[in-house]
Amino acid sequence: MNTTDAIRAVLTASSTVDLFGTDHPARRYRELARALHPDVASGPDAAAAFVRLARLWGDRHGTAIRTKLGEYRLTDLRYEGDLADLYDVGGARILKLPRSPANNDLMEREATALRTLEEVGDPRFLPYVPRLVETFRHRDEVTGADRQVNVLGSAHGLHSLVEVRDAYPDGLDPRDAAWMWRRLLVAVGFAHRAGLVHGAVLPTHVLIEPGDHGLVLVDWCYSALPDERIPALVPEFADWYPAEVHKRQTPGPGTDIAMATRCMTWLLGPKIPDPLRSFAAGCALSSLAARPDDAWRLLDELDGVLVSLYGPRRFRPFRLDPVS
Repeated sequence: MNTTDAIRAVLTASSTVDLFGTDHPARRYRELARALHPDVASGPDAAAAFVRLARLWGDRHGTAIRTKLGEYRLTDLRYEGDLADLYDVGGARILKLPRSPANNDLMEREATALRTLEEVGDPRFLPYVPRLVETFRHRDEVTGADRQVNVLGSAHGLHSLVEVRDAYPDGLDPRDAAWMWRRLLVAVGFAHRAGLVHGAVLPTHVLIEPGDHGLVLVDWCYSALPDERIPALVPEFADWYPAEVHKRQTPGPGTDIAMATRCMTWLLGPKIPDPLRSFAAGCALSSLAARPDDAWRLLDELDGVLVSLYGPRRFRPFRLDPVS
């Protein structure tokens, strides 16, 4: 968008709905802000539009959301997810607000999954998933739309596998990928023992903490209980899903295992050694029935491959900003 169009859009908008709409409002705001920023736009009209843009955005998000547990202000947008905007609301919490009420069912599915994991899952592995602080319906004062909101406990210093790939575009050292692969198998194994399939083990949904080698598997909106189908695909990663998902068949633990394997081979790129390549091939067979279905047993197999390649396991510091 050029500056002239941005000025016209902001100065003629009759309301926040008129300017931002209800679909990807944060993206629209950033597009306008870039076009009107004083570093690139000059003149009184551009200055007035920039001020009005900030005011209208503040009007849209300045109202607090109050619940029995507290008050949340949507002023710190941290990330635009597949179907929701995620806001840092303080206290190591993230508020997840769907952009469209049509996705309320997926937000409810996430809340159900996280409650299930907390109630029946092994508590030792709860740090591998977000904590559900609360879930509730919120009526948008601007649009009148009812949206299902999830507030999640959030650890600091997390980075997605996309960021890892960006930092190591020529492929990640397998010794660094090893702890990520191991922890990802723990995360999906934790879910499977609780009777859940995550359904969207993708690079954007796998977050790591580089210093302490932590991993959190997020976005449980696509999860499935026994005999359920995966409810939706993330369009950007449509070709990452195994055949049973595209065929609308019932998934299984092997669905998550195949997607987790794709994440790791994608990170490794050409640096994957032959023994790990063979291991990965066995995890990504086209038939769900032919794939491994026990992530814990698979973890033992992975450890055997890693020991044969690199010897006994030891802590290896990992930097997301590699020294060139």
